[in-house]
Amino acid sequence: MKKQGKQKEDNQVSLKDTLDSSLLQKLKETKKQLEQQEQKQKEEEVKRKREERRLREKNKSFEELLAESDLDWRKFK
Repeated sequence: MKKQGKQKEDNQVSLKDTLDSSLLQKLKETKKQLEQQEQKQKEEEVKRKREERRLREKNKSFEELLAESDLDWRKFK
């Protein structure tokens, strides 16, 4: 039985071997493009969040800014 298993492994052809080289190249290019798009989307998301945070800080009321401040008026008496 072990002999049959070894023959099966030797006779198996990988997907890479069966694909045409031009098709394989196209798949690799497509993969690269998708990875680039994903990276671009991540960068845009980071920019968007940074801009939202900046706008939120810009539009805070005096009360909100004062509440977030670490300053204590008792120290400056």
